[in-house]
Amino acid sequence: MALLGSLLKRGISLTNVVRRKKLNALKLQKKTFVKLIGKARYTQFGQAFQFEDIENAAFFEDEKAFYNKFREIVPIYDYNKIYKDWWQRSINGEKNVCWPGRVKYFALSSGTSEAASKYIPVTKTMSKAIQKTSIRQILSLGRYQHLPSQLYEKGFLMLGGSTTLNYRDNHFEGDLSGITASQIPFWFQQFYKPGKEIAQERDWALKLDEITEQASQWDIGFVVGVPAWIQLLMEKIIAHYKVKTIHDIWPNLMVFCHGGVSFEPYRHGFEHLLARPITYIETYLASEGFIAYQTHPNAEGMQLVLDNGIFFEFIPFNDENFNADGEVIDKPQALMIDEVEEGKEYALLISTCSGAWRYLIGDTIKFVSKKHSEIVITGRTKHFLSLCGEHLSVDNMNKAVELASQELNIDVREFTVAGISHDTLFAHHWYIGTNDPVDETVLKNLIDAKLKELNDDYAVERRHALKDVFVTVLPATTFYKWMEAKGKMGGQNKFPRVLKKNMISDWEGFLKTQGIEVGAARL
Repeated sequence: MALLGSLLKRGISLTNVVRRKKLNALKLQKKTFVKLIGKARYTQFGQAFQFEDIENAAFFEDEKAFYNKFREIVPIYDYNKIYKDWWQRSINGEKNVCWPGRVKYFALSSGTSEAASKYIPVTKTMSKAIQKTSIRQILSLGRYQHLPSQLYEKGFLMLGGSTTLNYRDNHFEGDLSGITASQIPFWFQQFYKPGKEIAQERDWALKLDEITEQASQWDIGFVVGVPAWIQLLMEKIIAHYKVKTIHDIWPNLMVFCHGGVSFEPYRHGFEHLLARPITYIETYLASEGFIAYQTHPNAEGMQLVLDNGIFFEFIPFNDENFNADGEVIDKPQALMIDEVEEGKEYALLISTCSGAWRYLIGDTIKFVSKKHSEIVITGRTKHFLSLCGEHLSVDNMNKAVELASQELNIDVREFTVAGISHDTLFAHHWYIGTNDPVDETVLKNLIDAKLKELNDDYAVERRHALKDVFVTVLPATTFYKWMEAKGKMGGQNKFPRVLKKNMISDWEGFLKTQGIEVGAARL
Protein backbone atom coordinates (compact mmCIF):
# COMPACT_ATOMS: atom_id res chain seq x y z
CA MET A 1 0.00 0.00 0.00
CA ALA A 2 2.87 2.38 0.83
CA LEU A 3 4.41 1.68 -2.60
CA LEU A 4 1.12 2.34 -4.39
CA GLY A 5 0.64 5.52 -2.37
CA SER A 6 4.11 6.74 -3.30
CA LEU A 7 3.52 5.98 -6.96
CA LEU A 8 0.20 7.82 -6.84
CA LYS A 9 1.82 10.85 -5.24
CA ARG A 10 4.61 10.79 -7.84
CA GLY A 11 2.04 10.60 -10.63
CA ILE A 12 0.19 13.53 -9.13
CA SER A 13 3.38 15.58 -8.96
CA LEU A 14 4.30 14.80 -12.57
CA THR A 15 0.78 15.63 -13.75
CA ASN A 16 0.96 19.05 -12.19
CA VAL A 17 4.42 19.83 -13.55
CA VAL A 18 2.89 19.77 -17.03
CA ARG A 19 0.44 22.68 -16.89
CA ARG A 20 -2.59 22.46 -19.12
CA LYS A 21 -2.78 24.88 -22.01
CA LYS A 22 -5.24 27.74 -21.81
CA LEU A 23 -8.73 26.28 -21.66
CA ASN A 24 -10.55 26.50 -25.00
CA ALA A 25 -14.02 25.55 -23.83
CA LEU A 26 -15.75 25.81 -27.21
CA LYS A 27 -13.12 23.67 -28.94
CA LEU A 28 -13.32 20.98 -26.25
CA GLN A 29 -17.11 20.94 -26.36
CA LYS A 30 -17.23 20.73 -30.16
CA LYS A 31 -14.83 17.78 -30.07
CA THR A 32 -16.95 16.08 -27.40
CA PHE A 33 -20.12 16.74 -29.40
CA VAL A 34 -18.69 15.23 -32.59
CA LYS A 35 -17.66 12.09 -30.69
CA LEU A 36 -21.10 11.70 -29.12
CA ILE A 37 -23.01 12.25 -32.37
CA GLY A 38 -20.65 10.03 -34.33
CA LYS A 39 -20.97 7.18 -31.84
CA ALA A 40 -24.79 7.39 -31.68
CA ARG A 41 -25.62 8.17 -35.31
CA TYR A 42 -26.87 4.63 -36.06
CA THR A 43 -28.95 4.25 -32.91
CA GLN A 44 -32.74 4.54 -33.05
CA PHE A 45 -32.51 8.04 -31.61
CA GLY A 46 -29.70 9.05 -33.95
CA GLN A 47 -31.59 7.92 -37.03
CA ALA A 48 -34.82 9.58 -35.87
CA PHE A 49 -33.06 12.93 -35.46
CA GLN A 50 -30.65 12.92 -38.44
CA PHE A 51 -27.42 12.59 -36.46
CA GLU A 52 -25.50 11.80 -39.63
CA ASP A 53 -26.52 15.17 -41.12
CA ILE A 54 -25.70 16.94 -37.84
CA GLU A 55 -22.27 15.28 -37.78
CA ASN A 56 -21.60 16.46 -41.34
CA ALA A 57 -22.55 20.00 -40.29
CA ALA A 58 -19.75 19.90 -37.73
CA PHE A 59 -17.23 20.17 -40.58
CA PHE A 60 -18.70 23.32 -42.11
CA GLU A 61 -16.72 26.52 -42.03
CA ASP A 62 -19.26 28.04 -39.66
CA GLU A 63 -18.15 26.54 -36.34
CA LYS A 64 -21.68 26.86 -34.95
CA ALA A 65 -23.45 25.15 -37.87
CA PHE A 66 -23.46 21.78 -36.10
CA TYR A 67 -25.04 23.24 -32.99
CA ASN A 68 -27.67 25.25 -34.84
CA LYS A 69 -28.78 22.12 -36.66
CA PHE A 70 -28.73 20.03 -33.49
CA ARG A 71 -30.78 22.66 -31.63
CA GLU A 72 -33.23 22.92 -34.51
CA ILE A 73 -33.84 19.18 -34.97
CA VAL A 74 -33.57 17.62 -31.49
CA PRO A 75 -36.22 18.57 -28.92
CA ILE A 76 -35.53 19.26 -25.26
CA TYR A 77 -36.39 16.37 -22.95
CA ASP A 78 -37.28 16.26 -19.29
CA TYR A 79 -37.14 12.91 -17.51
CA ASN A 80 -40.79 11.94 -18.04
CA LYS A 81 -40.66 12.59 -21.78
CA ILE A 82 -37.33 10.88 -22.52
CA TYR A 83 -38.27 7.90 -20.32
CA LYS A 84 -41.62 7.45 -22.06
CA ASP A 85 -40.30 7.97 -25.60
CA TRP A 86 -36.89 6.28 -25.38
CA TRP A 87 -35.36 5.02 -22.13
CA GLN A 88 -38.23 2.67 -21.37
CA ARG A 89 -37.24 0.70 -24.47
CA SER A 90 -33.72 0.29 -23.07
CA ILE A 91 -35.13 -0.88 -19.72
CA ASN A 92 -37.19 -3.44 -21.64
CA GLY A 93 -33.98 -4.81 -23.14
CA GLU A 94 -33.90 -3.23 -26.61
CA LYS A 95 -30.46 -2.58 -28.10
CA ASN A 96 -29.19 0.57 -29.78
CA VAL A 97 -31.94 2.87 -28.52
CA CYS A 98 -30.13 6.07 -27.49
CA TRP A 99 -26.61 4.64 -27.29
CA PRO A 100 -24.99 1.67 -29.07
CA GLY A 101 -25.55 -1.71 -27.46
CA ARG A 102 -27.74 -2.82 -24.58
CA VAL A 103 -27.78 -0.83 -21.33
CA LYS A 104 -26.87 -3.13 -18.45
CA TYR A 105 -27.09 -0.68 -15.52
CA PHE A 106 -29.67 1.90 -14.44
CA ALA A 107 -29.05 4.36 -11.61
CA LEU A 108 -32.01 5.07 -9.35
CA SER A 109 -31.96 8.79 -8.67
CA SER A 110 -32.77 10.26 -5.27
CA GLY A 111 -36.11 11.45 -6.62
CA THR A 112 -36.33 14.60 -4.50
CA SER A 113 -38.49 16.42 -7.04
CA GLU A 114 -40.91 13.56 -7.71
CA ALA A 115 -42.30 10.85 -5.46
CA ALA A 116 -40.87 7.95 -7.46
CA SER A 117 -37.26 7.20 -8.28
CA LYS A 118 -36.00 7.85 -11.78
CA TYR A 119 -34.21 5.22 -13.87
CA ILE A 120 -31.12 6.79 -15.42
CA PRO A 121 -29.13 4.68 -17.94
CA VAL A 122 -25.47 4.07 -17.08
CA THR A 123 -23.65 2.68 -20.11
CA LYS A 124 -20.25 1.03 -20.09
CA THR A 125 -18.88 4.16 -21.79
CA MET A 126 -20.30 6.35 -19.02
CA SER A 127 -18.83 4.14 -16.28
CA LYS A 128 -15.40 4.54 -17.88
CA ALA A 129 -15.92 8.31 -18.20
CA ILE A 130 -16.82 8.58 -14.49
CA GLN A 131 -13.72 6.59 -13.53
CA LYS A 132 -11.55 8.77 -15.76
CA THR A 133 -12.88 11.99 -14.22
CA SER A 134 -12.51 10.54 -10.71
CA ILE A 135 -8.83 9.84 -11.39
CA ARG A 136 -8.42 13.37 -12.75
CA GLN A 137 -9.85 14.72 -9.54
CA ILE A 138 -7.39 12.70 -7.45
CA LEU A 139 -4.54 13.94 -9.64
CA SER A 140 -5.68 17.54 -9.10
CA LEU A 141 -4.86 17.13 -5.39
CA GLY A 142 -1.24 17.83 -6.34
CA ARG A 143 -2.23 21.50 -6.49
CA TYR A 144 -2.99 21.39 -2.77
CA GLN A 145 0.59 21.93 -1.69
CA HIS A 146 -0.17 21.63 2.04
CA LEU A 147 -1.21 17.98 1.74
CA PRO A 148 1.68 15.66 2.71
CA SER A 149 2.90 12.73 0.62
CA GLN A 150 1.80 10.27 3.32
CA LEU A 151 -1.83 11.16 2.69
CA TYR A 152 -1.80 9.16 -0.55
CA GLU A 153 -1.08 5.99 1.41
CA LYS A 154 -4.21 6.36 3.55
CA GLY A 155 -7.66 4.91 3.13
CA PHE A 156 -10.53 6.43 1.13
CA LEU A 157 -13.88 6.05 2.90
CA MET A 158 -16.65 6.30 0.30
CA LEU A 159 -20.09 6.29 1.90
CA GLY A 160 -22.58 5.39 -0.78
CA GLY A 161 -25.38 3.05 -1.76
CA SER A 162 -25.20 -0.71 -1.71
CA THR A 163 -23.06 -2.47 -4.30
CA THR A 164 -25.60 -5.30 -4.16
CA LEU A 165 -27.66 -4.19 -7.12
CA ASN A 166 -31.18 -5.32 -7.96
CA TYR A 167 -31.37 -7.56 -11.02
CA ARG A 168 -34.55 -7.11 -13.04
CA ASP A 169 -35.43 -7.96 -16.62
CA ASN A 170 -31.86 -8.36 -17.91
CA HIS A 171 -30.45 -5.26 -16.18
CA PHE A 172 -29.09 -4.14 -12.81
CA GLU A 173 -30.39 -1.13 -10.90
CA GLY A 174 -29.30 0.76 -7.79
CA ASP A 175 -27.67 4.00 -6.57
CA LEU A 176 -25.00 5.38 -8.91
CA SER A 177 -22.62 5.31 -5.93
CA GLY A 178 -23.30 1.59 -5.59
CA ILE A 179 -22.83 0.97 -9.31
CA THR A 180 -19.52 2.84 -9.44
CA ALA A 181 -18.24 1.30 -6.18
CA SER A 182 -18.94 -2.18 -7.58
CA GLN A 183 -16.64 -1.32 -10.53
CA ILE A 184 -13.68 0.16 -8.63
CA PRO A 185 -10.34 -0.58 -10.39
CA PHE A 186 -8.32 -3.41 -8.82
CA TRP A 187 -5.37 -1.13 -7.99
CA PHE A 188 -7.62 1.12 -5.89
CA GLN A 189 -9.40 -1.62 -3.93
CA GLN A 190 -6.86 -1.79 -1.09
CA PHE A 191 -7.33 1.94 -0.45
CA TYR A 192 -11.12 1.69 -0.60
CA LYS A 193 -13.21 1.56 2.57
CA PRO A 194 -15.56 0.25 3.91
CA GLY A 195 -14.52 -2.65 1.68
CA LYS A 196 -16.53 -5.05 -0.44
CA GLU A 197 -18.41 -6.85 2.32
CA ILE A 198 -19.82 -3.79 4.10
CA ALA A 199 -20.39 -1.99 0.79
CA GLN A 200 -22.80 -4.77 -0.21
CA GLU A 201 -25.05 -4.13 2.81
CA ARG A 202 -28.47 -2.80 1.78
CA ASP A 203 -29.75 -1.89 5.24
CA TRP A 204 -28.47 1.66 5.79
CA ALA A 205 -28.65 1.56 9.60
CA LEU A 206 -26.81 -1.76 9.67
CA LYS A 207 -24.18 -0.43 7.25
CA LEU A 208 -23.48 2.53 9.54
CA ASP A 209 -23.23 0.15 12.53
CA GLU A 210 -20.74 -2.08 10.69
CA ILE A 211 -18.62 0.88 9.58
CA THR A 212 -18.61 2.17 13.18
CA GLU A 213 -17.43 -1.20 14.50
CA GLN A 214 -14.56 -1.31 11.97
CA ALA A 215 -13.66 2.40 12.08
CA SER A 216 -10.88 2.14 14.67
CA GLN A 217 -9.04 -0.39 12.48
CA TRP A 218 -8.81 1.95 9.48
CA ASP A 219 -6.37 4.76 8.77
CA ILE A 220 -8.64 7.12 6.84
CA GLY A 221 -7.22 10.13 5.00
CA PHE A 222 -10.12 10.92 2.64
CA VAL A 223 -13.88 10.84 3.22
CA VAL A 224 -16.31 11.02 0.30
CA GLY A 225 -20.08 11.42 0.55
CA VAL A 226 -23.19 13.54 1.07
CA PRO A 227 -22.61 15.93 4.02
CA ALA A 228 -25.67 14.92 6.07
CA TRP A 229 -24.79 11.20 6.06
CA ILE A 230 -21.07 11.75 6.67
CA GLN A 231 -21.89 13.97 9.64
CA LEU A 232 -24.30 11.38 11.01
CA LEU A 233 -21.67 8.65 10.65
CA MET A 234 -18.93 10.68 12.34
CA GLU A 235 -21.23 11.48 15.26
CA LYS A 236 -22.04 7.79 15.59
CA ILE A 237 -18.33 6.84 15.61
CA ILE A 238 -17.46 9.53 18.18
CA ALA A 239 -20.28 8.38 20.48
CA HIS A 240 -19.39 4.69 20.10
CA TYR A 241 -15.74 5.15 21.03
CA LYS A 242 -16.49 7.86 23.62
CA VAL A 243 -14.00 10.32 22.12
CA LYS A 244 -14.18 14.06 21.50
CA THR A 245 -13.57 14.29 17.76
CA ILE A 246 -13.27 12.10 14.70
CA HIS A 247 -9.53 12.83 14.64
CA ASP A 248 -9.21 10.73 17.81
CA ILE A 249 -10.14 7.75 15.62
CA TRP A 250 -8.75 8.92 12.26
CA PRO A 251 -5.79 11.18 13.08
CA ASN A 252 -4.78 11.41 9.39
CA LEU A 253 -8.16 12.55 8.09
CA MET A 254 -7.32 15.56 5.90
CA VAL A 255 -9.80 15.72 3.02
CA PHE A 256 -13.59 15.69 2.75
CA CYS A 257 -14.89 15.39 -0.81
CA HIS A 258 -18.56 16.35 -0.80
CA GLY A 259 -21.35 16.78 -3.28
CA GLY A 260 -25.06 16.47 -3.81
CA VAL A 261 -26.04 19.52 -1.75
CA SER A 262 -24.44 22.75 -0.62
CA PHE A 263 -22.03 22.13 2.24
CA GLU A 264 -22.41 25.58 3.79
CA PRO A 265 -25.48 24.89 5.97
CA TYR A 266 -23.69 21.85 7.42
CA ARG A 267 -20.27 23.45 7.94
CA HIS A 268 -20.90 24.87 11.44
CA GLY A 269 -22.00 21.54 12.94
CA PHE A 270 -19.53 19.49 10.90
CA GLU A 271 -16.48 21.36 12.14
CA HIS A 272 -17.45 20.71 15.78
CA LEU A 273 -16.59 17.06 15.06
CA LEU A 274 -12.99 17.87 14.02
CA ALA A 275 -9.89 18.51 16.11
CA ARG A 276 -8.32 20.64 13.37
CA PRO A 277 -9.19 22.05 9.94
CA ILE A 278 -9.37 19.76 6.93
CA THR A 279 -9.50 20.42 3.17
CA TYR A 280 -12.92 20.51 1.52
CA ILE A 281 -13.30 19.61 -2.14
CA GLU A 282 -16.63 19.96 -3.92
CA THR A 283 -17.78 17.63 -6.70
CA TYR A 284 -20.77 17.53 -9.00
CA LEU A 285 -21.41 13.84 -9.64
CA ALA A 286 -25.02 13.28 -10.67
CA SER A 287 -26.76 10.06 -11.69
CA GLU A 288 -26.44 11.33 -15.27
CA GLY A 289 -22.65 11.74 -15.15
CA PHE A 290 -19.62 13.41 -13.56
CA ILE A 291 -20.35 17.02 -14.44
CA ALA A 292 -17.76 19.15 -12.59
CA TYR A 293 -15.28 19.22 -9.72
CA GLN A 294 -13.11 21.68 -7.82
CA THR A 295 -9.70 21.65 -9.48
CA HIS A 296 -7.54 23.81 -7.21
CA PRO A 297 -7.47 25.30 -3.68
CA ASN A 298 -9.61 28.34 -2.98
CA ALA A 299 -11.49 27.94 -6.26
CA GLU A 300 -14.77 29.85 -6.28
CA GLY A 301 -16.51 27.01 -8.08
CA MET A 302 -16.16 23.69 -9.86
CA GLN A 303 -14.76 23.31 -13.37
CA LEU A 304 -17.07 21.69 -15.90
CA VAL A 305 -15.75 18.45 -17.41
CA LEU A 306 -15.80 19.56 -21.04
CA ASP A 307 -13.95 16.71 -22.75
CA ASN A 308 -15.24 13.47 -21.26
CA GLY A 309 -18.58 12.33 -22.61
CA ILE A 310 -20.88 15.28 -21.79
CA PHE A 311 -22.01 18.12 -24.08
CA PHE A 312 -23.50 21.09 -22.24
CA GLU A 313 -26.17 23.63 -23.15
CA PHE A 314 -27.43 26.44 -20.94
CA ILE A 315 -30.96 27.85 -20.77
CA PRO A 316 -31.23 31.24 -19.02
CA PHE A 317 -33.33 30.57 -15.94
CA ASN A 318 -35.84 33.38 -16.24
CA ASP A 319 -39.55 34.01 -16.81
CA GLU A 320 -39.03 34.01 -20.58
CA ASN A 321 -37.90 30.38 -20.61
CA PHE A 322 -39.63 28.84 -17.56
CA ASN A 323 -43.15 29.06 -16.15
CA ALA A 324 -44.07 29.62 -12.50
CA ASP A 325 -43.74 25.89 -11.73
CA GLY A 326 -40.21 25.72 -13.10
CA GLU A 327 -41.23 23.93 -16.30
CA VAL A 328 -39.41 24.87 -19.48
CA ILE A 329 -41.40 26.47 -22.30
CA ASP A 330 -41.45 25.08 -25.82
CA LYS A 331 -38.29 26.04 -27.74
CA PRO A 332 -36.54 28.16 -25.10
CA GLN A 333 -33.33 30.09 -25.70
CA ALA A 334 -30.39 27.68 -25.39
CA LEU A 335 -26.72 28.70 -25.37
CA MET A 336 -23.34 27.05 -25.83
CA ILE A 337 -20.44 27.39 -23.41
CA ASP A 338 -18.95 30.44 -25.19
CA GLU A 339 -22.24 32.38 -25.06
CA VAL A 340 -22.85 32.33 -21.29
CA GLU A 341 -22.25 35.25 -18.92
CA GLU A 342 -20.85 35.24 -15.42
CA GLY A 343 -23.31 35.84 -12.59
CA LYS A 344 -26.43 34.78 -14.52
CA GLU A 345 -28.42 31.71 -13.62
CA TYR A 346 -28.84 28.88 -16.15
CA ALA A 347 -30.71 25.60 -16.27
CA LEU A 348 -28.41 22.82 -17.42
CA LEU A 349 -29.05 20.71 -20.54
CA ILE A 350 -26.79 17.73 -21.16
CA SER A 351 -26.19 15.22 -23.94
CA THR A 352 -24.13 12.25 -22.78
CA CYS A 353 -22.49 8.95 -23.58
CA SER A 354 -25.30 7.28 -21.63
CA GLY A 355 -27.88 8.30 -24.23
CA ALA A 356 -29.26 11.46 -22.67
CA TRP A 357 -29.97 14.00 -25.41
CA ARG A 358 -30.75 17.66 -24.67
CA TYR A 359 -31.79 16.41 -21.27
CA LEU A 360 -32.97 18.93 -18.69
CA ILE A 361 -31.17 17.59 -15.64
CA GLY A 362 -33.14 19.87 -13.30
CA ASP A 363 -30.21 21.76 -11.76
CA THR A 364 -29.55 25.48 -12.06
CA ILE A 365 -26.00 26.81 -12.12
CA LYS A 366 -24.13 30.11 -12.27
CA PHE A 367 -20.73 30.78 -13.83
CA VAL A 368 -18.26 32.32 -11.40
CA SER A 369 -15.42 32.17 -13.95
CA LYS A 370 -16.18 31.92 -17.64
CA LYS A 371 -12.45 31.86 -18.42
CA HIS A 372 -11.99 28.65 -16.43
CA SER A 373 -15.53 27.28 -16.99
CA GLU A 374 -16.11 27.25 -13.24
CA ILE A 375 -19.65 27.05 -11.90
CA VAL A 376 -21.58 26.86 -8.66
CA ILE A 377 -24.88 25.03 -8.26
CA THR A 378 -27.63 27.47 -7.31
CA GLY A 379 -30.59 25.11 -6.99
CA ARG A 380 -33.18 23.19 -8.95
CA THR A 381 -35.55 24.38 -11.67
CA LYS A 382 -38.47 23.22 -9.54
CA HIS A 383 -36.90 23.79 -6.12
CA PHE A 384 -37.33 27.51 -5.79
CA LEU A 385 -40.05 29.76 -4.37
CA SER A 386 -41.66 32.50 -6.40
CA LEU A 387 -45.25 32.72 -5.23
CA CYS A 388 -45.48 36.43 -5.98
CA GLY A 389 -42.20 37.39 -7.65
CA GLU A 390 -39.76 36.85 -4.76
CA HIS A 391 -37.59 34.50 -6.91
CA LEU A 392 -36.02 32.78 -3.92
CA SER A 393 -33.36 30.28 -5.00
CA VAL A 394 -31.92 27.36 -3.06
CA ASP A 395 -28.64 29.25 -3.10
CA ASN A 396 -30.34 32.11 -1.22
CA MET A 397 -31.86 29.65 1.24
CA ASN A 398 -28.58 27.87 1.95
CA LYS A 399 -26.78 31.14 2.56
CA ALA A 400 -29.48 32.53 4.85
CA VAL A 401 -29.50 29.36 6.97
CA GLU A 402 -25.71 29.34 7.12
CA LEU A 403 -25.54 32.96 8.29
CA ALA A 404 -28.36 32.51 10.81
CA SER A 405 -26.86 29.35 12.29
CA GLN A 406 -23.47 31.05 12.66
CA GLU A 407 -25.01 34.06 14.39
CA LEU A 408 -27.06 31.92 16.80
CA ASN A 409 -24.32 29.28 17.19
CA ILE A 410 -26.65 26.40 16.33
CA ASP A 411 -26.17 23.33 14.16
CA VAL A 412 -28.86 23.18 11.47
CA ARG A 413 -28.89 19.63 10.16
CA GLU A 414 -31.71 19.86 7.61
CA PHE A 415 -34.31 22.33 6.44
CA THR A 416 -37.12 22.69 3.93
CA VAL A 417 -39.52 25.46 2.89
CA ALA A 418 -43.14 25.44 1.73
CA GLY A 419 -45.13 28.19 0.05
CA ILE A 420 -48.50 28.73 1.74
CA SER A 421 -51.57 30.94 1.44
CA HIS A 422 -51.92 33.45 4.25
CA ASP A 423 -54.21 36.41 4.93
CA THR A 424 -55.60 36.26 1.35
CA LEU A 425 -52.03 36.44 0.02
CA PHE A 426 -48.86 34.40 0.65
CA ALA A 427 -46.25 33.33 3.21
CA HIS A 428 -43.29 30.96 3.54
CA HIS A 429 -43.20 28.18 6.12
CA TRP A 430 -39.72 26.99 7.10
CA TYR A 431 -39.07 23.70 8.85
CA ILE A 432 -35.67 23.75 10.53
CA GLY A 433 -34.01 20.57 11.81
CA THR A 434 -31.70 21.20 14.76
CA ASN A 435 -31.03 19.53 18.09
CA ASP A 436 -29.92 22.82 19.65
CA PRO A 437 -32.32 24.99 21.69
CA VAL A 438 -33.41 28.05 19.71
CA ASP A 439 -36.25 30.56 19.87
CA GLU A 440 -38.40 30.13 16.74
CA THR A 441 -39.25 33.84 16.57
CA VAL A 442 -35.61 34.88 16.78
CA LEU A 443 -34.66 32.33 14.10
CA LYS A 444 -37.55 33.43 11.89
CA ASN A 445 -36.60 37.11 12.10
CA LEU A 446 -32.94 36.36 11.42
CA ILE A 447 -33.60 34.18 8.34
CA ASP A 448 -36.07 36.78 7.05
CA ALA A 449 -33.52 39.57 7.53
CA LYS A 450 -30.73 37.63 5.81
CA LEU A 451 -32.95 36.85 2.81
CA LYS A 452 -33.84 40.53 2.46
CA GLU A 453 -30.11 41.29 2.28
CA LEU A 454 -29.42 38.51 -0.21
CA ASN A 455 -32.37 38.97 -2.56
CA ASP A 456 -33.82 42.34 -3.62
CA ASP A 457 -36.97 40.76 -5.07
CA TYR A 458 -37.64 39.03 -1.75
CA ALA A 459 -37.18 42.31 0.14
CA VAL A 460 -39.73 44.04 -2.14
CA GLU A 461 -42.34 41.26 -1.89
CA ARG A 462 -42.03 41.11 1.92
CA ARG A 463 -43.49 44.62 1.90
CA HIS A 464 -46.36 43.59 -0.35
CA ALA A 465 -47.71 40.13 -1.27
CA LEU A 466 -45.43 37.94 0.85
CA LYS A 467 -47.17 38.72 4.12
CA ASP A 468 -45.29 36.59 6.65
CA VAL A 469 -42.70 33.95 7.41
CA PHE A 470 -43.29 31.02 9.75
CA VAL A 471 -40.63 28.80 11.30
CA THR A 472 -41.17 25.40 12.91
CA VAL A 473 -38.13 23.93 14.64
CA LEU A 474 -38.00 20.13 14.60
CA PRO A 475 -35.56 17.50 15.89
CA ALA A 476 -33.16 16.58 13.08
CA THR A 477 -34.34 12.96 13.37
CA THR A 478 -37.78 14.00 12.05
CA PHE A 479 -36.26 14.61 8.61
CA TYR A 480 -34.41 11.28 8.66
CA LYS A 481 -37.58 9.43 9.70
CA TRP A 482 -39.47 10.93 6.75
CA MET A 483 -36.72 9.81 4.37
CA GLU A 484 -36.75 6.35 5.92
CA ALA A 485 -40.53 6.17 5.42
CA LYS A 486 -39.92 7.00 1.75
CA GLY A 487 -37.21 4.35 1.40
CA LYS A 488 -34.60 7.05 0.78
CA MET A 489 -32.12 6.56 3.59
CA GLY A 490 -28.43 6.99 2.80
CA GLY A 491 -26.45 6.93 -0.43
CA GLN A 492 -27.10 9.90 -2.68
CA ASN A 493 -30.52 10.69 -1.18
CA LYS A 494 -31.21 14.24 -0.05
CA PHE A 495 -34.14 15.92 1.64
CA PRO A 496 -35.89 18.36 -0.77
CA ARG A 497 -35.17 21.99 0.05
CA VAL A 498 -38.54 23.16 -1.30
CA LEU A 499 -41.89 21.42 -0.86
CA LYS A 500 -44.51 21.98 -3.53
CA LYS A 501 -48.00 20.71 -4.29
CA ASN A 502 -48.58 17.12 -3.09
CA MET A 503 -45.29 17.00 -1.21
CA ILE A 504 -46.56 19.65 1.22
CA SER A 505 -49.61 17.63 2.27
CA ASP A 506 -47.49 14.47 2.35
CA TRP A 507 -44.98 16.14 4.69
CA GLU A 508 -47.70 17.59 6.92
CA GLY A 509 -49.43 14.21 7.09
CA PHE A 510 -46.17 12.65 8.21
CA LEU A 511 -45.66 15.35 10.86
CA LYS A 512 -49.11 14.57 12.27
CA THR A 513 -48.06 10.94 12.72
CA GLN A 514 -45.16 12.31 14.76
CA GLY A 515 -47.52 14.36 16.93
CA ILE A 516 -46.63 17.67 15.25
CA GLU A 517 -49.51 19.90 14.08
CA VAL A 518 -49.24 22.62 11.44
CA GLY A 519 -52.08 25.05 11.16
CA ALA A 520 -51.71 27.47 8.25
CA ALA A 521 -53.58 26.97 4.96
CA ARG A 522 -51.46 25.49 2.20
CA LEU A 523 -51.28 26.21 -1.50
